Amino acid sequence: MDKADTGLPDSACDSANAALADSHGVHSAMPQSHPADPPWSAGGVIPGLTGVPAFSHSLPDPSPIPVVIAVPHAGRAYSAQVLGAMRHPQIAAPRLEDRLIDLIGLEVARATGAGILIAHAPRAMIDLNRGPDDIDWDMIVGGRVDGHEGFPAAKKAAPSAIHRARSGLGLVPRRLPALGDVWRSRLEPDELAARINNVHVPYHEALGTMLEAVCARWGAVLLIDLHSMPPLASAGPGDVPPRLVVGDRFGAACDGTIVSAMFAALTESRWPVAHNRPYAGGYVLERHARRHRGVHGLQLEIDRQAYLDGRLAEPGPGYAGVVDMLAGLVRRIAVTVAECGRGRQHWRAAAE
Repeated sequence: MDKADTGLPDSACDSANAALADSHGVHSAMPQSHPADPPWSAGGVIPGLTGVPAFSHSLPDPSPIPVVIAVPHAGRAYSAQVLGAMRHPQIAAPRLEDRLIDLIGLEVARATGAGILIAHAPRAMIDLNRGPDDIDWDMIVGGRVDGHEGFPAAKKAAPSAIHRARSGLGLVPRRLPALGDVWRSRLEPDELAARINNVHVPYHEALGTMLEAVCARWGAVLLIDLHSMPPLASAGPGDVPPRLVVGDRFGAACDGTIVSAMFAALTESRWPVAHNRPYAGGYVLERHARRHRGVHGLQLEIDRQAYLDGRLAEPGPGYAGVVDMLAGLVRRIAVTVAECGRGRQHWRAAAE
């Protein structure tokens, strides 16, 4: 909390920051072990939190279904450095989170046998659904850095990356609507490099390894990139806004048979659903989905009102129903993915 902006006494601001660190802290971010879980592995390091992994992942061996769930935006392991650098951490931090969607993903993975990858590093620190070139250089001390040993090899950023960075939601979020700048000051290049190399790079390497392993067993794999969204507005009187958005990058990330099976299942469950708008999928799908190799990807955005309480802070009365809906959806879609894999394996065998 920025003492200069709020007019509160120092003690009140310190108490608010302590409360935020406690409610969004390291222990609440880590998955709790369960007797039925396959072994968990941890990877990466969160700068400023010694010994705290950037993410955890678990994959049954052998995998019982060809599905991997990734949760990049629910991390709640905030360092004191990150909280202290934010102008209004008590507002900005929760708004940037996909609040508690990692708990949903974890329960669905346990119920179905899907692989699961959960980020603990918060989106405020680094957005794992953005590319390493998706940088707003105006927020970096000294501006654009070329040739820095800690950054990926320089390349021309895609137009979409430039747009996201300039809109304030690039690799490190800079601005939020109705709030303004997230940070008190610019970020040092070495700190950005540490976030990329200790969080972003190993997260995506781990996800790629998981997808490769499942695809090798089944011939195909579906990546579900799991997110949550603020409630969408209705289009007009009597309109029911979508409570779930399925993104496949307008067909580029996922085979049409899998998408069709997804929508058929959602229609039967009576969930209002939209396709690609307003969320078509980001860097996670762009990087990992490769239809021609049997790696399919869908981004799922779930209305936070569906599973959180009225404050959108803690699990609400709809939580168990959302878990049951998603678990049933994963089981059903896994059958279609497996069929795609068998067809691909048959084609490869015939070609040989």
